Amino acid sequence: MTARAERGLSTQEIMLAALRTPLGAVIARPWFDRLALKVLADWFFPLSRLWAAAGAADGSVDRYFAEVPLAPDAGLARRLQPRLASVAHARRDVVDSESRWEEAFFGPADAGPDRLAAIERERLARNNSHNLLRRSFMSLRLADRISPIRWNVPKPDTVAEIYRPLADDLARAFAAPDPMPEVAVSRPVAGDGCTDYWLRFPSPSPRMADQVVARVHEPVGVADPPTLIFGHGICVEFDQWRGLVDEVAELVAMGVRVVRPEAPWHGRRVPTGQYGGERFMATAPLGALDLFTAAVREWAVLLDWCRATTRGPVCIGGSSLGAMTAQLLATRAHDWPERLRPDAMLLITHCGHIHDAVTEGALARIWGIEQATVAQGWTDDLIARYLPLIDPTGKPVVAPENIVTVLGSQDDVTPFHSGKDLIEDWRIPNANTFISRNGHFSIPLAMMRNHAPIRRFRAVLDRLT
Repeated sequence: MTARAERGLSTQEIMLAALRTPLGAVIARPWFDRLALKVLADWFFPLSRLWAAAGAADGSVDRYFAEVPLAPDAGLARRLQPRLASVAHARRDVVDSESRWEEAFFGPADAGPDRLAAIERERLARNNSHNLLRRSFMSLRLADRISPIRWNVPKPDTVAEIYRPLADDLARAFAAPDPMPEVAVSRPVAGDGCTDYWLRFPSPSPRMADQVVARVHEPVGVADPPTLIFGHGICVEFDQWRGLVDEVAELVAMGVRVVRPEAPWHGRRVPTGQYGGERFMATAPLGALDLFTAAVREWAVLLDWCRATTRGPVCIGGSSLGAMTAQLLATRAHDWPERLRPDAMLLITHCGHIHDAVTEGALARIWGIEQATVAQGWTDDLIARYLPLIDPTGKPVVAPENIVTVLGSQDDVTPFHSGKDLIEDWRIPNANTFISRNGHFSIPLAMMRNHAPIRRFRAVLDRLT
């Protein structure tokens, strides 16, 4: 019996199975994107704010009202108390399981394969259960009374003190770490048709001052596999949820090693009292500057590790936020040693400029980023000073024929026209460009049924090999 059968299928996994049936062709259409945006706006982000505040409150109603924030209310306090207790209990379970996981996978004593598998299943199940407690706040009907983000937008002078010198010296801003930090490798555990293990190292960005964690899916029995470092989208946390849509799972079955880094402020890197990705929005534009300058240098460490552990090609890519990280890296790596320059790229639901997503994107409108930044004195001219630190400029180090791109013509989260302009500027061949009548959220669903982009990328890797 497989590990999946032992633990049973989650609701998410049942839905994913349905996508592989004829029903999937009906689901993976633009109507799904409209529904997804409404669910995110009306439920997910407000509930995430309420849930994250509960994590910081640790059972205290008074602290909770301050964390949301909300005006104190005696009647609401009585209804909140059991919910806060449930979140506090679930958080303690997560901390306990993560501690056992840490000791088993990175500690001195070998726990054995069966024990490792059980500990990983427990860790993921407890994280998933903790995340699902967002829904316990639904009946409180507070979504219309709170902001989905607890804003902390800095003044322009604060950002200028940190990043103005770096905006004029991109080589220094994106310098590859030298020396490279030591990368710790965990014990392996059996995955679905592959071997999984984790990498860990201190972030080379002093703005992060934390540990980078990346999960590796390695195909069994493949010597010197090609490797793809693949970044996730905003608020996506593959190592904390069960049954998320995985656009590139098929690559592992095709013999490709996939490395999934957790972006700053996601997964294990989320600050207490926030939800995954919240800080990126809440501190705009500083959040974008911190995240991209950190993530690009963190991926340099992963590129270095990958080169040392395979003779196959090493590539980068991602979906949405991860794709834009890959784009930025590809235009900054001209200043890096040859071994740190990726061989190919796989870009999914990306746009050419992060500023396009912020000024035109549907999620940015839901969050209210423009209003929050303008209120703190930010103008287009002030933001333009820092665009070289977050947008790709010039041509990438990767040859156009080694770049595969997947876009949705109905994407209004990372605007389609922005991504299309980029692939035309980079002269990506038509054979490597996949455009369908989908939006931002239905593209990954469509890719689960149509593997043509993945097969094309595998063909690129075959040619490089």
